[in-house]
This record gives sequence, structure tokens and C-alpha cells, in this order.
Amino acid sequence: MRQNQAKAGGVVEMEKDRARYGLLAVVISNIAIAGVVIFGVWRLGGDKSVIVGVLTAAFTAMSGMTTAYLGIKAVSNTATAMTQQRTPHEQPAPPVPQQPSGG
Repeated sequence: MRQNQAKAGGVVEMEKDRARYGLLAVVISNIAIAGVVIFGVWRLGGDKSVIVGVLTAAFTAMSGMTTAYLGIKAVSNTATAMTQQRTPHEQPAPPVPQQPSGG
């Protein structure tokens, strides 16, 4: 029983780590994209049509990456919850043969 609890605790910790590092990767990527966009807009010198295109591309990349992470995480959480709720049905014990009483 304790071994199963230890395994479950390890799985929970692993999932927490995966969620933290996945979110960290998304946040760092979004910050990097924002930094490149800020630098690019600054270097463009006021060409409005190009700035709009750069900002649109950056927003699309950031929203796509964030949405993908959240969608994958939601599906993963749902699958984990479904497998934890599903417990194997206990099969009834086979009937015990009775000894003939005689004496």
C-alpha cells in the first residue's frame, strides 16, 4: 500500500515539475518574442505598415504558443484525472468447495 502511495506521490511531483518548466518555457519564449519585437519596432523608424505586420506576427506567435501549452496541459490533466478515477472492478472470489460431511 505504501509503495503505491510513494509511486503516486512521485507521479504528482513529476507532473508539478513538468507544469512548472513548461510554463516557464512558454513565459521565457513570450518574453524573448516581445524583446525582439520591441527592438525591431524601434529599428524600423516609424514605418507603420511594417510595424503592424511585425506586431501581428508576434502576437500570433505568442498566442499560438500559449494556447498550445494550455490546451496540451488541459488534455493531460483530463487524461490523468480519468485514469485515477478508473479503478479495476474487483472480481468476486471463487466459491470455496465444501467438504462432504461424513463421519
